[in-house]
Amino acid sequence: MTRSPLELRHLRSIVAIAETGSVSQAARRVFLTQSALSHQLKALEDGYGVALFERRKAQPLRLTQAGERLLTLARQVLAQVDNAERDLARLREGEAGELRVAVECHTCFDWLMPAMDAFRSHWPAVELDIVSGFHADPVGLLLTGRADLAIVSEAEETPGVSHFPLFAYEMVALAARDHPLAAKKSWSAADFAAETLISYPVPDAMLDLMRKVLKPAGVSPERRTSELTIAIVQLVASRRGVAALPYWAVVPYLEKGYVVARRIGDGLNSELYAAVRDDDAGVAYLNDFVDTVRATSFATLPGLTALGAEL
Repeated sequence: MTRSPLELRHLRSIVAIAETGSVSQAARRVFLTQSALSHQLKALEDGYGVALFERRKAQPLRLTQAGERLLTLARQVLAQVDNAERDLARLREGEAGELRVAVECHTCFDWLMPAMDAFRSHWPAVELDIVSGFHADPVGLLLTGRADLAIVSEAEETPGVSHFPLFAYEMVALAARDHPLAAKKSWSAADFAAETLISYPVPDAMLDLMRKVLKPAGVSPERRTSELTIAIVQLVASRRGVAALPYWAVVPYLEKGYVVARRIGDGLNSELYAAVRDDDAGVAYLNDFVDTVRATSFATLPGLTALGAEL
């Protein structure tokens, strides 16, 4: 029987391309260069003698009928591999444990809850909980033993702490549909100067718009805060101010026409990491939680990009 050219790495690559529509984005997901991933796919297509993707300029990469068949196989096989590896981890380390998650971002819950639901089915004996409230210093909770994993926006080097990249996403400027700035395709720091900026009630150091764009430009707009994303969108729609929020968090409101979104400069990207104590970095259920967050987020949230390997 002819040896199959298919390997697990090929299956992971096919899933990554299907979810991103881009070889460059998929390459980051699977920790390859774009050239290496292209060669991998070309070898697979040569091995089967059939095209797996429709390659059209300026359009997302689409799977052919053959590619869709391998995508179905990939999702089935990779799910079975993940299940088997979890079983082995349970045999090695036991099934029970505790995982307390601390977050520093208000929008984390939009994607964290689906990931937690998926994780509970993987590790039903692990006690999973969110440390109550918003935390400006979740890493401090790790170091004092009050949390086991922290979701943070910067991978600041801290003794005794390891960081695992989750994903990157674009922050977009929001305005009412009839706002004068809605006519612009992208906004500069100066465009915010005469506006009221509506944001979550967090320190400016935790707002990428302030930290990366406005403060370096010496821009200090009037401020207003709200705890809820929907409240911020409503205020923007009512011409009470403008805002900057994650693209994936505001897609439902954009589709309904409540507000419009515009790029900030050449694109304002934010990042999220999982921080854990070094002593816990090898715990199987904790690592699986990180993998589950990545998988569910890329599968359900639009516009995500991959980060590098563990820091």
